[in-house]
Amino acid sequence: MIERIETGQRMSKIVKHNGVAYLCGQVGDGATVAEQTRECLSRVEALLKTAGSSPEQILQAIIWVADMADFAEMNAVWDAWVPEGHAPARACGEAKLARPELKVEILVTAAC
Repeated sequence: MIERIETGQRMSKIVKHNGVAYLCGQVGDGATVAEQTRECLSRVEALLKTAGSSPEQILQAIIWVADMADFAEMNAVWDAWVPEGHAPARACGEAKLARPELKVEILVTAAC
């Protein structure tokens, strides 16, 4: 069974199937990549809770940064947020994001 949560015309915020929650990409507000990353991760946590999951259950994270010059700043926030011993499989790359003010987008898949 597939369960879709907060579904609109274009996408669902969460899709659950066979004990796995797939979250839509999260972005955040803020002037710096650190501020945006903190807000992204706050939104990820809220969606994980809605899905019946948590940061400890993240299986995979895909992160896009608008400029790889921001990689270290984003990682500092990420590293402080990830629960010790629960780092997911992860990829990070540079990409043109949906709006010019966006510096980071995070996509998460988690067990639930």
